[in-house]
Amino acid sequence: MADQYILKVTAGPTYDPSVQVPISPNTETPHHISTSRLDADVTVRVQNYRGLPHSSPKTSPYFSHPNHKHDLYSLQFSFTPKEDLNAHDIVLGNDFDHPIRDKLPPGFDQAFKIVKWFIDPGLEGDVYADEPGLFGPLLSSINTFRIGTKEGEAPDTATNQDDDEDEDTPAIVKEGAASSAATLREESGIPSEPTARKKYFLTESHLKDFTFQKGRKYEFDFFNPYLDFNEFAVKLPGFSVIPGITIPVISYWDGQPLRSHAIRYVLKDRKTNEPLFVVIFTLIPKSEADAAQGELEKEVKEKGAGAKEGGEDDDLD
Repeated sequence: MADQYILKVTAGPTYDPSVQVPISPNTETPHHISTSRLDADVTVRVQNYRGLPHSSPKTSPYFSHPNHKHDLYSLQFSFTPKEDLNAHDIVLGNDFDHPIRDKLPPGFDQAFKIVKWFIDPGLEGDVYADEPGLFGPLLSSINTFRIGTKEGEAPDTATNQDDDEDEDTPAIVKEGAASSAATLREESGIPSEPTARKKYFLTESHLKDFTFQKGRKYEFDFFNPYLDFNEFAVKLPGFSVIPGITIPVISYWDGQPLRSHAIRYVLKDRKTNEPLFVVIFTLIPKSEADAAQGELEKEVKEKGAGAKEGGEDDDLD
């Protein structure tokens, strides 16, 4: 059933469709988003991508990297706050503006227990609410986290690449810190390994003690081998006598309004419930692909490049 659809990916500072700009996955030019609270750059990669714009590469060298050979997608981003942001307030997750409780597939509750236990213990939310969502603290959810330089500091001398990587290798975020931020990370008590750092920030007091500083760049990469955007299926691993679970999400959305055929990734301030940026993966029926491609190109022209709240456009030719 999934082969009847293709993907479209958009990004913007809010949920508002008027500021959501189409982007081209698997290209290494980040999509820029600027708001009153931060400047962000977002790069989306999807293995074996089939979607809009038609010119999008099917894959990325990212998926040939030893650390990512089994991953199916990557949401890589950086941000530079325009004001201090407390880490306890900043969360990453998925949400919907309408109920999905009647569309949840059998096995969802079991799948969520596996996700909580094995993938992200900090994930919280209510999928049975009228406006459901699942969010976790950014610093306990994100796969890799790097503290960068602050405005006015000397250029970074610490490498973010392996010795055997060349200039054609995508800019892959690795756990750590820029030279000028190494002491900051150490004094903050943040473990050097991703798994230990994620566990460390499951403690509420550790989150409250860390601040994303105004003017300092922070880099992140969120990836996994569990969500297959081409099949719109969740593939969870098995354990011991428990078999693996594959949930073909699209099977339970077929025939539903088009708005249901979307997954929103949201970075937000949970204290104010304000989105900081939103990336939307939308399923488009193949029968509407040509019209959607034309509409996509029209959107890019109308919104223009470098709109302050909409980000920079990508090459869609």
